[in-house]
Amino acid sequence: MAGVRLAARPVAPHGKLTAFDLENRILSPDECLSRCELEALQLARLRQTVARAYERVPHYRDCLRRHGVGPDDVRSLNDIARLPFTTKDDLRDNYPLGMLAVPRENLARVHGSSGTTGKPTFVAYTRTDLDTWARLCARFLTAGCLRPGHLVHIAFGYGLFTGGFGLHAGVEHVGAAIVPAASGNTPRQVTLLHDLGADVLICTPSYAVNIAEVAAAEGIEPSELPLKFAHFGGEPWTEDMRAQIEQAFGIVAFDNYGLSEIIGPGVSGECVYRCGMHIQEDHFLVECVDPDTLEPVAEGDYGELVFTTLTKEAMPILRYRTRDISRLDRSPCACGRTGVRMSRVVGRTDDMLIIRGVNVFPSQIEEALLRVEGTAPQYLIEVDRPGSLDEVTVRVEIRPQDFSDKMSQMQALRDRIDREIHSVTGVRVTVELVEPLTLERYAGKARRVIDRRVTRLQ
Repeated sequence: MAGVRLAARPVAPHGKLTAFDLENRILSPDECLSRCELEALQLARLRQTVARAYERVPHYRDCLRRHGVGPDDVRSLNDIARLPFTTKDDLRDNYPLGMLAVPRENLARVHGSSGTTGKPTFVAYTRTDLDTWARLCARFLTAGCLRPGHLVHIAFGYGLFTGGFGLHAGVEHVGAAIVPAASGNTPRQVTLLHDLGADVLICTPSYAVNIAEVAAAEGIEPSELPLKFAHFGGEPWTEDMRAQIEQAFGIVAFDNYGLSEIIGPGVSGECVYRCGMHIQEDHFLVECVDPDTLEPVAEGDYGELVFTTLTKEAMPILRYRTRDISRLDRSPCACGRTGVRMSRVVGRTDDMLIIRGVNVFPSQIEEALLRVEGTAPQYLIEVDRPGSLDEVTVRVEIRPQDFSDKMSQMQALRDRIDREIHSVTGVRVTVELVEPLTLERYAGKARRVIDRRVTRLQ
Protein backbone atom coordinates (compact mmCIF):
# COMPACT_ATOMS: atom_id res chain seq x y z
CA MET A 1 0.00 0.00 0.00
CA ALA A 2 3.04 2.27 -0.13
CA GLY A 3 2.49 5.48 -2.05
CA VAL A 4 -1.29 5.59 -1.58
CA ARG A 5 -2.58 8.75 0.07
CA LEU A 6 -6.16 8.56 1.24
CA ALA A 7 -8.11 11.47 2.66
CA ALA A 8 -10.56 10.85 5.48
CA ARG A 9 -13.61 13.10 5.09
CA PRO A 10 -16.33 11.83 7.44
CA VAL A 11 -19.91 12.74 6.63
CA ALA A 12 -21.85 14.90 9.07
CA PRO A 13 -23.40 12.37 11.47
CA HIS A 14 -26.93 13.78 11.41
CA GLY A 15 -27.13 15.27 7.93
CA LYS A 16 -30.76 15.92 7.06
CA LEU A 17 -32.12 13.27 9.41
CA THR A 18 -34.89 14.26 11.79
CA ALA A 19 -35.07 13.63 15.50
CA PHE A 20 -37.64 10.93 14.75
CA ASP A 21 -35.19 9.10 12.48
CA LEU A 22 -32.45 9.28 15.08
CA GLU A 23 -34.54 8.18 18.05
CA ASN A 24 -36.80 5.56 16.47
CA ARG A 25 -34.16 2.97 15.70
CA ILE A 26 -34.89 -0.70 15.03
CA LEU A 27 -32.18 -3.16 16.10
CA SER A 28 -32.22 -6.94 16.21
CA PRO A 29 -30.76 -8.61 19.34
CA ASP A 30 -27.94 -10.17 17.31
CA GLU A 31 -26.80 -6.70 16.24
CA CYS A 32 -26.25 -5.70 19.89
CA LEU A 33 -24.29 -8.67 21.25
CA SER A 34 -21.37 -7.93 23.54
CA ARG A 35 -17.96 -8.59 21.99
CA CYS A 36 -17.58 -11.66 24.22
CA GLU A 37 -20.97 -13.06 23.16
CA LEU A 38 -20.31 -12.26 19.50
CA GLU A 39 -16.90 -13.93 19.44
CA ALA A 40 -18.27 -17.06 21.11
CA LEU A 41 -20.98 -17.25 18.44
CA GLN A 42 -18.44 -16.62 15.67
CA LEU A 43 -16.14 -19.38 16.90
CA ALA A 44 -18.95 -21.93 17.10
CA ARG A 45 -20.12 -21.03 13.61
CA LEU A 46 -16.56 -20.95 12.21
CA ARG A 47 -15.92 -24.48 13.46
CA GLN A 48 -19.16 -25.63 11.84
CA THR A 49 -18.29 -23.90 8.57
CA VAL A 50 -14.79 -25.38 8.38
CA ALA A 51 -16.14 -28.84 9.13
CA ARG A 52 -18.82 -28.42 6.47
CA ALA A 53 -16.30 -27.25 3.88
CA TYR A 54 -13.84 -30.04 4.74
CA GLU A 55 -16.43 -32.79 4.59
CA ARG A 56 -18.43 -31.67 1.55
CA VAL A 57 -16.28 -29.49 -0.74
CA PRO A 58 -13.37 -31.35 -2.40
CA HIS A 59 -11.55 -28.07 -3.18
CA TYR A 60 -11.46 -27.08 0.49
CA ARG A 61 -10.63 -30.57 1.71
CA ASP A 62 -7.55 -30.59 -0.56
CA CYS A 63 -6.53 -27.04 0.41
CA LEU A 64 -6.93 -27.65 4.14
CA ARG A 65 -4.92 -30.87 3.94
CA ARG A 66 -2.14 -29.05 2.06
CA HIS A 67 -2.09 -26.48 4.88
CA GLY A 68 -2.03 -29.23 7.48
CA VAL A 69 -5.29 -28.06 9.05
CA GLY A 70 -8.43 -29.96 9.92
CA PRO A 71 -11.74 -28.93 11.51
CA ASP A 72 -10.53 -29.94 14.99
CA ASP A 73 -7.60 -27.51 14.71
CA VAL A 74 -9.89 -24.48 14.87
CA ARG A 75 -9.92 -23.79 18.60
CA SER A 76 -9.99 -19.98 18.62
CA LEU A 77 -10.77 -17.17 16.23
CA ASN A 78 -7.03 -16.60 15.85
CA ASP A 79 -6.84 -19.94 14.07
CA ILE A 80 -8.50 -18.28 11.07
CA ALA A 81 -4.94 -17.35 10.03
CA ARG A 82 -4.15 -21.06 9.54
CA LEU A 83 -6.85 -21.47 6.90
CA PRO A 84 -6.23 -21.04 3.16
CA PHE A 85 -7.39 -17.98 1.26
CA THR A 86 -10.04 -18.25 -1.46
CA THR A 87 -9.88 -16.16 -4.64
CA LYS A 88 -12.11 -15.63 -7.64
CA ASP A 89 -9.75 -17.88 -9.59
CA ASP A 90 -10.69 -20.74 -7.26
CA LEU A 91 -14.34 -20.24 -8.23
CA ARG A 92 -13.40 -20.15 -11.92
CA ASP A 93 -11.29 -23.29 -11.56
CA ASN A 94 -14.31 -25.06 -10.05
CA TYR A 95 -16.74 -23.75 -12.70
CA PRO A 96 -19.67 -23.95 -12.70
CA LEU A 97 -20.74 -25.32 -9.29
CA GLY A 98 -17.80 -27.37 -8.08
CA MET A 99 -17.76 -25.73 -4.64
CA LEU A 100 -21.25 -26.77 -3.57
CA ALA A 101 -21.63 -28.17 -0.07
CA VAL A 102 -25.16 -29.48 -0.73
CA PRO A 103 -26.69 -31.71 -3.40
CA ARG A 104 -27.92 -29.79 -6.44
CA GLU A 105 -31.50 -30.78 -5.68
CA ASN A 106 -31.27 -28.76 -2.44
CA LEU A 107 -30.60 -25.50 -4.28
CA ALA A 108 -33.20 -22.76 -4.35
CA ARG A 109 -31.42 -20.26 -6.63
CA VAL A 110 -28.20 -19.59 -8.54
CA HIS A 111 -26.71 -16.13 -9.15
CA GLY A 112 -23.50 -15.12 -10.86
CA SER A 113 -21.12 -12.30 -11.53
CA SER A 114 -19.35 -11.53 -14.78
CA GLY A 115 -15.61 -12.10 -15.08
CA THR A 116 -12.78 -11.07 -17.36
CA THR A 117 -12.73 -14.53 -18.94
CA GLY A 118 -16.28 -14.11 -20.23
CA LYS A 119 -17.63 -16.84 -17.95
CA PRO A 120 -19.53 -15.81 -14.82
CA THR A 121 -18.61 -17.11 -11.40
CA PHE A 122 -21.70 -18.76 -10.00
CA VAL A 123 -22.95 -18.67 -6.41
CA ALA A 124 -25.75 -20.84 -5.09
CA TYR A 125 -28.32 -20.58 -2.31
CA THR A 126 -30.51 -22.98 -0.36
CA ARG A 127 -33.90 -21.84 0.87
CA THR A 128 -32.33 -21.15 4.27
CA ASP A 129 -29.60 -19.06 2.57
CA LEU A 130 -32.25 -16.97 0.82
CA ASP A 131 -34.08 -16.39 4.10
CA THR A 132 -30.81 -15.34 5.77
CA TRP A 133 -30.01 -13.03 2.86
CA ALA A 134 -33.39 -11.32 3.08
CA ARG A 135 -32.98 -10.75 6.83
CA LEU A 136 -29.48 -9.30 6.41
CA CYS A 137 -30.64 -6.88 3.71
CA ALA A 138 -33.60 -5.93 5.90
CA ARG A 139 -31.20 -5.14 8.75
CA PHE A 140 -29.20 -2.50 6.90
CA LEU A 141 -32.29 -1.09 5.19
CA THR A 142 -34.03 -0.53 8.52
CA ALA A 143 -30.78 0.86 9.95
CA GLY A 144 -31.05 3.37 7.11
CA CYS A 145 -34.62 4.48 7.91
CA LEU A 146 -36.68 2.08 5.77
CA ARG A 147 -40.01 1.32 7.40
CA PRO A 148 -43.28 -0.49 6.55
CA GLY A 149 -45.42 1.89 4.55
CA HIS A 150 -42.56 3.24 2.42
CA LEU A 151 -42.64 2.79 -1.35
CA VAL A 152 -39.24 1.68 -2.68
CA HIS A 153 -38.06 2.17 -6.27
CA ILE A 154 -35.45 -0.49 -7.14
CA ALA A 155 -33.39 0.39 -10.23
CA PHE A 156 -30.97 -2.54 -10.03
CA GLY A 157 -30.92 -5.28 -12.64
CA TYR A 158 -33.04 -8.35 -11.94
CA GLY A 159 -30.96 -11.24 -13.27
CA LEU A 160 -27.78 -13.09 -12.38
CA PHE A 161 -26.55 -9.93 -10.61
CA THR A 162 -27.40 -10.26 -6.92
CA GLY A 163 -28.39 -6.63 -6.31
CA GLY A 164 -31.96 -6.59 -7.57
CA PHE A 165 -33.28 -9.81 -6.07
CA GLY A 166 -31.36 -9.48 -2.80
CA LEU A 167 -32.61 -5.99 -2.02
CA HIS A 168 -36.10 -6.84 -3.28
CA ALA A 169 -36.33 -9.64 -0.70
CA GLY A 170 -34.91 -7.37 2.00
CA VAL A 171 -37.50 -4.66 1.33
CA GLU A 172 -40.29 -7.24 1.41
CA HIS A 173 -38.95 -8.56 4.74
CA VAL A 174 -39.18 -5.03 6.17
CA GLY A 175 -42.78 -4.80 4.95
CA ALA A 176 -42.37 -1.90 2.54
CA ALA A 177 -43.84 -1.79 -0.96
CA ILE A 178 -41.71 -2.11 -4.10
CA VAL A 179 -41.61 -0.66 -7.59
CA PRO A 180 -39.38 -3.26 -9.36
CA ALA A 181 -38.26 -0.86 -12.09
CA ALA A 182 -35.04 -2.78 -12.85
CA SER A 183 -32.23 -0.94 -14.65
CA GLY A 184 -32.18 1.02 -17.89
CA ASN A 185 -34.73 3.14 -19.77
CA THR A 186 -33.94 6.15 -17.60
CA PRO A 187 -36.78 8.41 -18.88
CA ARG A 188 -39.21 5.72 -17.74
CA GLN A 189 -37.47 5.61 -14.34
CA VAL A 190 -38.08 9.35 -13.99
CA THR A 191 -41.74 8.95 -14.93
CA LEU A 192 -42.23 6.16 -12.39
CA LEU A 193 -40.50 8.13 -9.63
CA HIS A 194 -42.57 11.21 -10.42
CA ASP A 195 -45.97 9.56 -10.90
CA LEU A 196 -45.83 6.84 -8.22
CA GLY A 197 -44.12 8.99 -5.62
CA ALA A 198 -41.55 6.54 -4.26
CA ASP A 199 -40.04 7.40 -0.87
CA VAL A 200 -36.80 5.45 -1.34
CA LEU A 201 -34.45 4.94 -4.32
CA ILE A 202 -32.18 1.90 -4.61
CA CYS A 203 -29.52 1.75 -7.35
CA THR A 204 -25.85 2.48 -7.99
CA PRO A 205 -24.76 6.02 -7.11
CA SER A 206 -23.64 6.72 -10.68
CA TYR A 207 -27.07 5.71 -11.97
CA ALA A 208 -28.71 8.09 -9.48
CA VAL A 209 -26.66 10.88 -11.08
CA ASN A 210 -27.93 9.74 -14.48
CA ILE A 211 -31.54 9.80 -13.25
CA ALA A 212 -31.07 13.34 -11.93
CA GLU A 213 -29.66 14.49 -15.29
CA VAL A 214 -32.50 12.96 -17.29
CA ALA A 215 -35.10 14.41 -14.92
CA ALA A 216 -33.62 17.89 -15.29
CA ALA A 217 -33.51 17.51 -19.07
CA GLU A 218 -37.23 16.70 -19.01
CA GLY A 219 -38.01 19.79 -16.97
CA ILE A 220 -38.35 18.02 -13.62
CA GLU A 221 -36.18 19.24 -10.80
CA PRO A 222 -34.85 16.11 -9.04
CA SER A 223 -35.47 17.81 -5.70
CA GLU A 224 -39.18 18.01 -6.57
CA LEU A 225 -39.47 14.21 -6.65
CA PRO A 226 -41.02 12.81 -3.45
CA LEU A 227 -37.89 10.80 -2.55
CA LYS A 228 -36.76 10.95 1.09
CA PHE A 229 -33.94 8.40 1.30
CA ALA A 230 -31.70 6.33 -0.94
CA HIS A 231 -29.61 3.20 -0.48
CA PHE A 232 -26.70 3.03 -2.91
CA GLY A 233 -24.26 0.19 -3.55
CA GLY A 234 -22.68 -1.87 -6.28
CA GLU A 235 -19.70 0.41 -6.91
CA PRO A 236 -17.27 2.67 -5.01
CA TRP A 237 -18.28 6.31 -4.56
CA THR A 238 -17.00 9.27 -2.61
CA GLU A 239 -18.39 11.57 0.07
CA ASP A 240 -18.34 14.38 -2.47
CA MET A 241 -20.59 12.38 -4.79
CA ARG A 242 -22.89 11.64 -1.86
CA ALA A 243 -23.13 15.38 -1.15
CA GLN A 244 -23.94 16.18 -4.78
CA ILE A 245 -26.61 13.47 -5.00
CA GLU A 246 -28.20 14.53 -1.71
CA GLN A 247 -28.28 18.15 -2.82
CA ALA A 248 -29.73 17.27 -6.23
CA PHE A 249 -32.57 15.11 -4.86
CA GLY A 250 -32.98 16.68 -1.42
CA ILE A 251 -32.54 13.25 0.22
CA VAL A 252 -30.40 11.37 2.72
CA ALA A 253 -28.22 8.73 1.02
CA PHE A 254 -26.94 5.59 2.77
CA ASP A 255 -24.04 3.37 1.71
CA ASN A 256 -24.08 -0.42 1.76
CA TYR A 257 -21.65 -3.15 0.76
CA GLY A 258 -21.82 -6.71 -0.44
CA LEU A 259 -20.40 -9.07 -3.01
CA SER A 260 -21.95 -12.05 -4.69
CA GLU A 261 -19.23 -14.51 -3.64
CA ILE A 262 -20.08 -13.89 0.02
CA ILE A 263 -23.87 -13.46 -0.24
CA GLY A 264 -24.63 -10.30 -2.26
CA PRO A 265 -25.82 -7.04 -0.68
CA GLY A 266 -26.25 -7.44 3.05
CA VAL A 267 -22.67 -7.84 4.21
CA SER A 268 -22.70 -4.35 5.73
CA GLY A 269 -24.58 -1.05 5.67
CA GLU A 270 -24.76 2.36 7.30
CA CYS A 271 -26.96 3.32 10.21
CA VAL A 272 -28.45 6.79 10.73
CA TYR A 273 -25.15 8.12 12.08
CA ARG A 274 -23.34 7.26 8.83
CA CYS A 275 -19.90 6.83 10.37
CA GLY A 276 -19.06 3.58 8.60
CA MET A 277 -20.95 0.48 7.48
CA HIS A 278 -21.81 -2.04 10.21
CA ILE A 279 -20.58 -5.50 9.19
CA GLN A 280 -23.01 -8.31 10.07
CA GLU A 281 -20.41 -10.08 12.17
CA ASP A 282 -22.70 -12.82 13.39
CA HIS A 283 -22.76 -14.08 9.78
CA PHE A 284 -19.36 -12.97 8.42
CA LEU A 285 -15.88 -13.04 9.92
CA VAL A 286 -13.86 -10.13 8.55
CA GLU A 287 -10.11 -9.54 8.31
CA CYS A 288 -8.18 -6.56 6.94
CA VAL A 289 -4.82 -7.56 5.46
CA ASP A 290 -1.93 -6.06 3.56
CA PRO A 291 -2.56 -7.18 -0.05
CA ASP A 292 1.18 -7.79 -0.57
CA THR A 293 2.15 -9.62 2.61
CA LEU A 294 -1.35 -10.96 3.48
CA GLU A 295 -0.61 -10.12 7.11
CA PRO A 296 -3.13 -8.13 9.22
CA VAL A 297 -2.74 -4.35 8.96
CA ALA A 298 -2.52 -2.17 12.05
CA GLU A 299 -5.82 -1.22 13.67
CA GLY A 300 -7.51 1.51 11.62
CA ASP A 301 -5.15 1.23 8.63
CA TYR A 302 -6.34 0.61 5.09
CA GLY A 303 -6.02 -2.90 3.75
CA GLU A 304 -7.78 -5.56 1.70
CA LEU A 305 -10.97 -6.98 3.18
CA VAL A 306 -11.13 -10.76 3.59
CA PHE A 307 -14.42 -12.46 4.51
CA THR A 308 -15.34 -15.91 5.79
CA THR A 309 -19.00 -16.89 5.71
CA LEU A 310 -20.32 -18.32 8.97
CA THR A 311 -23.86 -19.43 8.10
CA LYS A 312 -24.04 -20.16 4.36
CA GLU A 313 -25.25 -23.66 3.55
CA ALA A 314 -24.92 -24.04 -0.23
CA MET A 315 -21.47 -22.49 -0.72
CA PRO A 316 -19.47 -21.79 2.43
CA ILE A 317 -16.48 -19.57 1.65
CA LEU A 318 -13.23 -19.47 3.66
CA ARG A 319 -11.13 -16.28 3.74
CA TYR A 320 -12.30 -14.79 0.46
CA ARG A 321 -9.96 -12.10 -0.85
CA THR A 322 -12.32 -9.36 -1.98
CA ARG A 323 -9.61 -7.09 -3.52
CA ASP A 324 -11.57 -4.21 -1.93
CA ILE A 325 -9.54 -1.65 0.01
CA SER A 326 -11.15 -0.34 3.20
CA ARG A 327 -10.40 0.05 6.89
CA LEU A 328 -12.12 -1.18 10.04
CA ASP A 329 -13.38 0.84 13.00
CA ARG A 330 -14.13 -0.96 16.26
CA SER A 331 -15.08 2.14 18.28
CA PRO A 332 -18.63 2.27 19.72
CA CYS A 333 -21.43 3.65 17.55
CA ALA A 334 -24.23 5.78 18.98
CA CYS A 335 -26.85 3.61 17.25
CA GLY A 336 -26.19 0.72 19.64
CA ARG A 337 -24.95 -1.81 17.08
CA THR A 338 -21.79 -3.51 18.27
CA GLY A 339 -20.43 -4.94 15.02
CA VAL A 340 -17.21 -3.57 13.59
CA ARG A 341 -17.70 -0.87 10.95
CA MET A 342 -15.93 -0.64 7.61
CA SER A 343 -15.20 2.57 5.75
CA ARG A 344 -16.43 3.03 2.22
CA VAL A 345 -14.35 1.11 -0.31
CA VAL A 346 -11.69 3.49 -1.63
CA GLY A 347 -10.56 1.23 -4.46
CA ARG A 348 -9.64 -2.29 -5.47
CA THR A 349 -6.23 -3.86 -5.62
CA ASP A 350 -7.01 -4.92 -9.20
CA ASP A 351 -8.33 -1.43 -10.12
CA MET A 352 -5.36 0.39 -8.67
CA LEU A 353 -3.37 2.21 -11.35
CA ILE A 354 0.40 2.43 -11.06
CA ILE A 355 1.28 5.70 -12.76
CA ARG A 356 4.99 6.39 -13.06
CA GLY A 357 5.57 4.39 -9.87
CA VAL A 358 2.74 5.99 -7.88
CA ASN A 359 -0.33 4.01 -6.78
CA VAL A 360 -3.55 5.81 -7.75
CA PHE A 361 -7.16 4.75 -7.22
CA PRO A 362 -9.93 6.06 -9.53
CA SER A 363 -11.86 7.11 -6.42
CA GLN A 364 -9.05 9.53 -5.53
CA ILE A 365 -9.44 11.24 -8.89
CA GLU A 366 -13.21 11.39 -8.40
CA GLU A 367 -12.70 12.96 -4.99
CA ALA A 368 -10.44 15.62 -6.51
CA LEU A 369 -12.84 16.39 -9.37
CA LEU A 370 -15.85 16.87 -7.15
CA ARG A 371 -13.99 19.36 -5.00
CA VAL A 372 -13.83 21.71 -7.99
CA GLU A 373 -16.92 23.87 -8.53
CA GLY A 374 -18.24 23.48 -12.06
CA THR A 375 -17.47 19.81 -12.70
CA ALA A 376 -20.18 17.17 -13.09
CA PRO A 377 -19.76 13.72 -11.44
CA GLN A 378 -19.08 12.18 -14.85
CA TYR A 379 -15.50 11.44 -15.86
CA LEU A 380 -13.31 8.96 -17.74
CA ILE A 381 -9.67 8.15 -16.98
CA GLU A 382 -7.60 7.09 -19.98
CA VAL A 383 -4.13 5.65 -19.39
CA ASP A 384 -1.59 5.01 -22.15
CA ARG A 385 2.13 4.52 -22.65
CA PRO A 386 2.96 5.71 -26.18
CA GLY A 387 6.65 5.83 -25.35
CA SER A 388 8.54 5.01 -22.18
CA LEU A 389 6.36 6.99 -19.77
CA ASP A 390 2.76 6.60 -18.62
CA GLU A 391 0.37 9.30 -19.75
CA VAL A 392 -2.99 9.92 -18.07
CA THR A 393 -5.86 11.88 -19.57
CA VAL A 394 -8.87 12.67 -17.41
CA ARG A 395 -11.92 13.61 -19.44
CA VAL A 396 -14.33 15.62 -17.29
CA GLU A 397 -17.84 16.83 -18.04
CA ILE A 398 -18.70 20.41 -17.22
CA ARG A 399 -22.06 21.23 -15.63
CA PRO A 400 -24.41 22.87 -18.16
CA GLN A 401 -24.60 26.12 -16.20
CA ASP A 402 -20.80 26.34 -16.04
CA PHE A 403 -19.97 25.48 -19.64
CA SER A 404 -18.55 28.48 -21.50
CA ASP A 405 -17.11 29.24 -24.94
CA LYS A 406 -14.61 31.61 -23.34
CA MET A 407 -11.20 30.00 -23.50
CA SER A 408 -9.90 31.85 -20.46
CA GLN A 409 -12.68 30.53 -18.21
CA MET A 410 -12.25 26.95 -19.39
CA GLN A 411 -8.47 27.13 -18.99
CA ALA A 412 -8.85 28.43 -15.44
CA LEU A 413 -11.20 25.53 -14.62
CA ARG A 414 -8.81 23.06 -16.23
CA ASP A 415 -5.93 24.41 -14.14
CA ARG A 416 -7.96 24.12 -10.91
CA ILE A 417 -8.79 20.48 -11.70
CA ASP A 418 -5.17 19.71 -12.51
CA ARG A 419 -3.97 21.20 -9.22
CA GLU A 420 -6.60 19.33 -7.20
CA ILE A 421 -5.79 15.97 -8.80
CA HIS A 422 -2.08 16.54 -8.19
CA SER A 423 -2.80 17.49 -4.58
CA VAL A 424 -4.76 14.29 -3.92
CA THR A 425 -2.74 11.78 -5.97
CA GLY A 426 0.71 13.31 -6.40
CA VAL A 427 0.45 12.68 -10.16
CA ARG A 428 0.25 15.14 -13.03
CA VAL A 429 -2.42 14.38 -15.63
CA THR A 430 -3.82 15.93 -18.77
CA VAL A 431 -7.27 17.35 -18.11
CA GLU A 432 -9.71 17.43 -21.02
CA LEU A 433 -12.99 19.29 -20.50
CA VAL A 434 -15.96 17.97 -22.46
CA GLU A 435 -19.45 19.28 -23.01
CA PRO A 436 -22.34 18.23 -20.76
CA LEU A 437 -23.90 14.79 -21.44
CA THR A 438 -20.94 13.74 -23.63
CA LEU A 439 -19.61 10.73 -21.73
CA GLU A 440 -21.40 7.39 -21.81
CA ARG A 441 -23.94 6.67 -19.06
CA TYR A 442 -24.45 3.29 -17.42
CA ALA A 443 -27.49 1.72 -15.77
CA GLY A 444 -25.25 -0.44 -13.56
CA LYS A 445 -21.63 -0.01 -12.58
CA ALA A 446 -20.01 2.92 -14.34
CA ARG A 447 -16.87 2.29 -16.39
CA ARG A 448 -14.39 4.90 -15.21
CA VAL A 449 -11.03 3.65 -16.55
CA ILE A 450 -9.65 2.69 -19.95
CA ASP A 451 -6.09 1.40 -19.63
CA ARG A 452 -4.60 1.09 -23.10
CA ARG A 453 -1.28 -0.05 -21.68
CA VAL A 454 -2.84 -3.51 -21.30
CA THR A 455 -3.80 -3.78 -24.98
CA ARG A 456 -0.36 -2.59 -26.04
CA LEU A 457 1.22 -5.48 -24.16
CA GLN A 458 -1.05 -8.11 -25.73
